[in-house]
Amino acid sequence: MVMAATAGDSATVKGDRAGGVDIHIAGATAVVTLDRCAAHNALTDSMRRAIADVVPGLARDARIYAVVIRSACPRAFCAGGDVREITAMARRDPAAARASLAREYGLNWLLECFSKPTVSLIDGVVMGSGVGISLYGTHRVAGEGYAFAMPETALGLFPDDGVCHAFARMPDEVGLFLGLTGRRIGRADAYALGLVTHCLPASRFAEVEAALADADPVDPLLDGRHVDPGPAPLAPFRPLIGSCFSAPSLGEIFRRLDAAVGQGGDTGTFAAGVLADLARASPLSLAVTFRHIREARGLDLRLTLMRDYRLACRFLEGSDFYEGVRALLVDKDRNPRWQPAGLGEVAAGSVDRFFQLRLEDELVLPTRQEMQAARV
Repeated sequence: MVMAATAGDSATVKGDRAGGVDIHIAGATAVVTLDRCAAHNALTDSMRRAIADVVPGLARDARIYAVVIRSACPRAFCAGGDVREITAMARRDPAAARASLAREYGLNWLLECFSKPTVSLIDGVVMGSGVGISLYGTHRVAGEGYAFAMPETALGLFPDDGVCHAFARMPDEVGLFLGLTGRRIGRADAYALGLVTHCLPASRFAEVEAALADADPVDPLLDGRHVDPGPAPLAPFRPLIGSCFSAPSLGEIFRRLDAAVGQGGDTGTFAAGVLADLARASPLSLAVTFRHIREARGLDLRLTLMRDYRLACRFLEGSDFYEGVRALLVDKDRNPRWQPAGLGEVAAGSVDRFFQLRLEDELVLPTRQEMQAARV
């Protein structure tokens, strides 16, 4: 719970620190600090609830100019959601797991519709749910250690939290490439793709926080401190990515990458690495992700999040997500036994089932107009 600070005060107002998130008021800012370092700030259901509970009040509080989202951990902003928590919950109480997913995507939408500047100060890894609590803010600031990835296909899941909406709109099919492979990128590529708005040395993050607490205007504050992140490593390969990932089917993407391997040189090496990334992923996850990103081109963010909920619930009903968590995070043998085992065994009907509407079990988010009318 956040207690309001009196006018002119700088008060520390604590959320659930034991649960991994601390929220306090500092001058004209509300500061959300992720503080679950042993788990690289993997978001739990209670952490999301703590954030969601305070956002509407911050929107209505005239003394709050901006929200800062930061990490107390030097190596990670947020490594994603706590997937062990959600898989255990789904086995124990499927209805509770679905409710947790609804809260997750509802928080994404709440942050998208929030009406004040939100500045995420990101150094270290930002993945999955960490992207979901930062991407929809007005400003995303990357330190030198910034590393973005949506690695869900290797976990038997799909890129969720609305990120497929952004992936679907990236140039040269880079979004589809990132979504299918789970490839990690640094801040230069992220800046080029619009995933971050500014690049600063992490040593200046405290300076930014202090200035925002004094209600300094956010755009000149960040624009004046932005540094050139340097050349984007993906840039030389974007024509190849565009050529391969513009294919009309997953099978054709694989065939085009195989042909690129035969070219040798840097092109062949890069294509071989991409094929290796894809080989580690769940075939079913690849098929669902491919369709989701392609179809997200025609969806707004609200509808993308609502579809994320539908797809995530279907994955909780299957086996690959549980198997991916086991292989990568529990037993750590890195030998998942996917069902089906190969892309050629994924039936079109099984993919269709993920996308089918179930009127009795759908997430319906308020419209943007309804959210704004509620002053969020």
